[in-house]
Amino acid sequence: MTNPALTTDTTVLFQNLQGIADAIVGFLGRNCEVCIHDLTSLQKSLIYIAGNVTGRKPGAPATDLLVRTLQQQDHEIRDLHNYRTTSNDGRSLKSTTIFIRDSLSKPVAAFCINFDTTEFFNASQMLLPFINNLETPQEKNETFARALDETIESLFSRAVLEVGKQPFSMSMEEKTKLIEVLERDGAFRLKGAVEQVAVMAGVSKYTVYNYLKKIRARQTPTT
Repeated sequence: MTNPALTTDTTVLFQNLQGIADAIVGFLGRNCEVCIHDLTSLQKSLIYIAGNVTGRKPGAPATDLLVRTLQQQDHEIRDLHNYRTTSNDGRSLKSTTIFIRDSLSKPVAAFCINFDTTEFFNASQMLLPFINNLETPQEKNETFARALDETIESLFSRAVLEVGKQPFSMSMEEKTKLIEVLERDGAFRLKGAVEQVAVMAGVSKYTVYNYLKKIRARQTPTT
């Protein structure tokens, strides 16, 4: 699907990018998705997608990350490599975004790779008992966050490790355990934690509140 407003040169560029996208997905398999965005039309920027990880279709709008990045001056925009994202259903993704520029160095396209690492994480957790000494106390790692959302993300990552699965593949009981660990570690004392945890866990904030209500009810002593 190519935007008819594109110039001939740009059309050829997008066709070439589509071939590269197909090759990457063909090489890396079903856990990989490659998206091509036309940055001249952010409302429906997604013009091609190979693979199916995020469930989007051509005609979808630009992501919030793309929109925020494009607020910078053209010369300040940098490619983004190996950053962590979360799908709407709670799968953990490893992503890369490359900005394609015209002859004037203006970004005209974004070439985005999303790789679903959920199965690899779950498999690694299953192998840990065979390669680690489980009697060794857990290290007291500390994250020196620069923003509140980094602290919440760090607490969330530690809770996921304790449960041993990525949220996408967790049962209801395991998701309850995830919220229970976050509650135990004080995550919900932080402003905005419920909303951020909901996004990372792939559930609604009302679901998080329901889990918390049940957990806190169990912890309240009866008289």
